[in-house]
Amino acid sequence: MLNKNITEELKGFFFMVIGSFAYALSTSLLLAPNSIVSGGMAGLAVLFHLFNENIPIGLMTLVLNIPIFIFGLKMQGWKFIVRALITVATLSTITDLLAPIGAITADGVLASLYGGICQGIGVGLFVRYEFSSGGTELLGRLFKRWFKILKIPVWVGILDGIIVVLGSVFTQNPNNMLYALIVIFVSTKVSEMVLVGVEKSKLCIVITDKGQEISDELLRNSPRGVTMLDGEGMYTKRNRDVILTCVKNNQLTQLKQIVKSIDEHAFIIINDSVEVRGQGFQSLLDNN
Repeated sequence: MLNKNITEELKGFFFMVIGSFAYALSTSLLLAPNSIVSGGMAGLAVLFHLFNENIPIGLMTLVLNIPIFIFGLKMQGWKFIVRALITVATLSTITDLLAPIGAITADGVLASLYGGICQGIGVGLFVRYEFSSGGTELLGRLFKRWFKILKIPVWVGILDGIIVVLGSVFTQNPNNMLYALIVIFVSTKVSEMVLVGVEKSKLCIVITDKGQEISDELLRNSPRGVTMLDGEGMYTKRNRDVILTCVKNNQLTQLKQIVKSIDEHAFIIINDSVEVRGQGFQSLLDNN
């Protein structure tokens, strides 16, 4: 068990370094050379760098995070803060090491797209392996504790928005807002893919009078499990069968065809599933 824990911890640190490299690549080779100020402490560090090129972005990112770590120590605990400090130190070092390479592209839109992809990979890996890069996310937690009226994501959005607006004003570049929105949108989508995978699943709820026939046909034609629940139509006061199953995207059409062929009056509810674990999907034993 001890060896397994050590292995998992080393694996986490390995992917933290990979995430730091991806995030640093976004900052040093794509956003900063094109004067794009996005959110977070890295974005604020880019703004300082644009005022004075002698200020290293990575070092400034670390300096800006230290007061946040100090304030967050009591609330988050020293273990969380130490891991966050290691992450930011790694990210800052790689950011400054990559800086001399210069811009990969001079196109603002392309820089925003690629920067968002790289940033999303970094954020996704940080969250997946339980590391934090501090910044506005940790600051948002602190603000939520001090001012409970707003939730953490709202505080993070406000703080990032302030940094983006400051970047647009002080660089006198209105396009910065557009570029920053591209970075934030793409980063959010990519980090979600890193966390939950590319192949999403669908949660399907079928309300029917022919639950047994549909369940039998689904079991014959699909490796997915089916759960039957008892339901009651509150308007008709009739007993109804409620079938609960989860399928992958490419199996959804087949499921609808099966239901339609048996009961064309059935009611189907289909939802996106963020994460599915168990037989036929991701293992329950996987810690990620």
